[in-house]
Amino acid sequence: MVKKCYINQIGKFLPGKPVTNEEMELYLGMIDGVPSRVRQKVLKQNKIETRYYALDKNQNTTYSNANMAAEAVRDAVGRSKLTLDDIQLLVTATCQGDLPLPGFASMVHGELKNKSCEIASLHGICASSVLALRHATSAVKAGEVTQATVVASELASRLLKARRFEEQGYGKDKRLSFETEFLRWMLSDGAGALLMSDQPSDTGISLEVESIHIKSYANQFAPCMFVGTKDRVTADDVYGWLDYPGYIEAASAGAINLHQTVNMLDDVIRVCINGVFELVEEGILDPNEIDWWVTHYSSHIFREQAYELLVRGGITIDQDRIFTNLYSRGNMGSASFYLMLEEMFNQGKLQPGQKLLCIVPESGRFLFGYVILKVVGQESASPKASTPIAVKNDEIVAPDIKTSGSEIEESLVRRLAGVWSDFENRLNSVPVIQKMNEHRLTIEDYQNLLYNLRQQVIDGSRWISRAASNVTRKHFEIRSAFIGHSSDEHRDFEMLESDYASVGGDLDVIRNGTKNIGSEALSEYILGQASRENPFNLIGAMFIIEGLGRQVARRWGERIKEQLVLEEAQIKFLLYHSESDDIHFERLDKAVQSGILTDELVDDIVKTAKVVARLYVLQLEEIGNF
Repeated sequence: MVKKCYINQIGKFLPGKPVTNEEMELYLGMIDGVPSRVRQKVLKQNKIETRYYALDKNQNTTYSNANMAAEAVRDAVGRSKLTLDDIQLLVTATCQGDLPLPGFASMVHGELKNKSCEIASLHGICASSVLALRHATSAVKAGEVTQATVVASELASRLLKARRFEEQGYGKDKRLSFETEFLRWMLSDGAGALLMSDQPSDTGISLEVESIHIKSYANQFAPCMFVGTKDRVTADDVYGWLDYPGYIEAASAGAINLHQTVNMLDDVIRVCINGVFELVEEGILDPNEIDWWVTHYSSHIFREQAYELLVRGGITIDQDRIFTNLYSRGNMGSASFYLMLEEMFNQGKLQPGQKLLCIVPESGRFLFGYVILKVVGQESASPKASTPIAVKNDEIVAPDIKTSGSEIEESLVRRLAGVWSDFENRLNSVPVIQKMNEHRLTIEDYQNLLYNLRQQVIDGSRWISRAASNVTRKHFEIRSAFIGHSSDEHRDFEMLESDYASVGGDLDVIRNGTKNIGSEALSEYILGQASRENPFNLIGAMFIIEGLGRQVARRWGERIKEQLVLEEAQIKFLLYHSESDDIHFERLDKAVQSGILTDELVDDIVKTAKVVARLYVLQLEEIGNF
């Protein structure tokens, strides 16, 4: 019989006193004595006000990572009726221990000096805390242990000291890259520990672990946050500091620098939120039942992006029910999750019966943890928290589609969001898009992109017109919307030809071109669907194709403009579609809200979106193949 698992107490350790924004460089040091040029910009975005460092003002370490982890465990045990010797399983999580070997759990066990017990070291970045929680929960639920302790601890400041960068030649004449420096003004040190059991506490509250869900997308993305040099870490090859001839060469090359590929962070947020939608669609998560959204994020700007994506997917959250302590404690990596729970647990924010959804994204190589907890036990004497979350249904902005709030419309929106997320993942693996994202695009690549797009775009108004002609009189308004859309698309190919010529392309070549096999398949499929009576499943096709214009075209256009040093007049097609497709989506809104949706049609729309997404990717993959 599977047992239940409860978090009965939570402890913490925060080294030293809170460090203000003005004091940061006193602890981390100024590189070559020069104040940072980007510190204020980063702090304005992340809105962190204080953090903690296990360093003194001479950049000397004041606590080891194992010290801090052990202190957090002692704090948790001290708040309970247990002793250290009651621990049967010790599980640790961290980005980096104090030593490459042995495992971090061994070092923490050595610090605690409790009696022999089972241990496990879970290595990773932020979501390693969820991996550690999963390990302990599984052991408790299986009846293998009755008392387990999980601790997550981080000491990132050691990687951020000015002297490390000075030794690589950074200073007045050589500036540190933004993708490395911005992490200096974001990361913090500290530890959090959970006491877990198969029985709830007999006093106060406990957190029942209802479910844990972990999803890795490392098969689809290159590393985003890593210790290493950018030119030696790609989707296919990962080289570390041990691959250099010696330690000095590795350090000089920056192979021990902490690095973040900033332009991948939008994808991290998107994929993370899509994971929430998947839990809803699978029936695992009901947003209406969640009282607290305990959300780990590294910068306030990501909170805003995530919130917008949730709203587009039909989930509107009372902002007071989103809990974080980022602003007062900084980003503590794997420890952040436990330290958020600790503050809520020990400061009277939780009441029996409440449910928590804990979201822990990890940008490392796209790993996401989702934990659902339920508060059980005796009511706290502390003041009750405010009214539970209210979900507003008057107007919900979907992923580029507005709904009237009906259940069937919201379900369609969430399912399309899942299709879109998979679509963007596939797009990012297409060679020409990889070159664009990695700043390797050439004028010839841009010409080939425009050449291939033109052959498919010229058919755009054809399939929309055909679809309009097959809409019956009963749905006159939708038919009118299709006709209006066709009129908008009629001369798009001319703008595309103009861009092609402006970057050296021959107009006769592009005008007499042929479709590649992906474009051929895409056009024939959509034209075939448009020939059906009332082809409303093409809402799925429009969602993908117009969604590209609205959500991706400007991003591509700006990257092409920057890399190839072009004028806006040379990327008119991409920039125009990023704005004009707002109008097109208003027509989609009306179609979705018109009352035509049935369960069968929703399935058909989603399937059509999947097919069009796959074929569009094929079109880009087959650039140059005719």
